[in-house]
Formats: sequence, structure tokens, C-alpha cells
Amino acid sequence: MRPVHAGETIVVAINGRMMEVTALESIALCHKIALSDLAEGDPVIKYGECIGIAVAAIRRGAWVHTHNLRSRRAQARSTQ
Repeated sequence: MRPVHAGETIVVAINGRMMEVTALESIALCHKIALSDLAEGDPVIKYGECIGIAVAAIRRGAWVHTHNLRSRRAQARSTQ
């Protein structure tokens, strides 16, 4: 785990298959990169679990964070 720079191509193992993804922007340590294109309203999956919903279209290689993701934790707080 390390920061990824814009334009850098990383290799990720998904279900035993290797996938290359090129970062569209710099992504800080411990943040998420989209492995596929997502439309607004799509679930965002991390380690097989839904962590939230895309609030805007997210392109493959983009940074996934609070600007384009509404987390399930935030959803739970807003309904209390």
C-alpha cells in the first residue's frame, strides 16, 4: 500500500486475475481507486462489501472518496 501518482499504472489481483489500472489523478495512501466505471447510484464495493453509493459518475482509475461516494456510515447517521 502506497500513494499512486496520476498517470501511473498499477497491477491489482482480483479473484486470482491480474488487472492493470491507470490512475487518472494522484491517490493518497489508504484511499481507493476505481477498478471499473461506475454510474451515479451504483454501489461501491470494497473487499466484497458495499461501502456506499456513487453520487456522481466515477471513471475507471479515478480517486474514490467523499466527493463522489456517499458512505453507508454517512447514510446510517443521516437516518437516525
